[in-house]
Amino acid sequence: MNALLNNGLFRRVISVIILLIIWKIVAALIGDETILPSPNNVAESIKYHASAELFHHVYITLLRVFAAFFLAMFIGSAIGIAMGRREKLDDYFDGWLILALNVPALVTIILCFIWFGLNEVAAILAVAINKIPTVTVILREGTKALNEKLIDVGKIYNLKRSEIVKEILIPQLYPYFISAARSGLALIWKIVLVVELLGRSNGVGFKINEFFSMFDTTSILAYTLVFVFIIMSIEWFLVKPIEKKLTEWRL
Repeated sequence: MNALLNNGLFRRVISVIILLIIWKIVAALIGDETILPSPNNVAESIKYHASAELFHHVYITLLRVFAAFFLAMFIGSAIGIAMGRREKLDDYFDGWLILALNVPALVTIILCFIWFGLNEVAAILAVAINKIPTVTVILREGTKALNEKLIDVGKIYNLKRSEIVKEILIPQLYPYFISAARSGLALIWKIVLVVELLGRSNGVGFKINEFFSMFDTTSILAYTLVFVFIIMSIEWFLVKPIEKKLTEWRL
């Protein structure tokens, strides 16, 4: 028994079971499916929608999530590293960065739809623009925390600039890339749902808005839980293994 209690996976499973039990009890006490449906009814709703269009809309939303994610990571990382390595650049654009961090996501989404129209380009740009400042901050701070002595050693051994970047600079930034990626996934998919709710005719956000108009809480939770499960699976089976692999050198 002690061996089981010391097993991390076992504790996580028990935690989920406890959550489901609490959910079931609270739903029974409320007794109103419109407010909080039971886990059993949500599971039945998932089965029902899975035979129809659930996974089509989930697939569309995932495409938008990954398109915006990679765009934000690429641009944000480049800007963050540049600001971290160039003090003057950081001084010039720090105010811009603070401004970008404080612009509400809803404002950015609406402006992108006004400027570029109700299309995929506007949708993906709106999401990416909301995430780029956060990635920039994380990579800027990571770049400032680099061990300059290691870079100096590379120069002593006459390493090329590209070799210093590849072998010394980038490996030190791996934890910051992972941190930006992890927070990025958590934030981007939520913004994508808002974008779909406001200006797209497909995707999870669009369907949630449709169910909202019918006060169908069960279907809202069904779509939400399926998508959350997929995002959590990406975190567990993709992001964490990559993080472990990239940070092995630090052990």
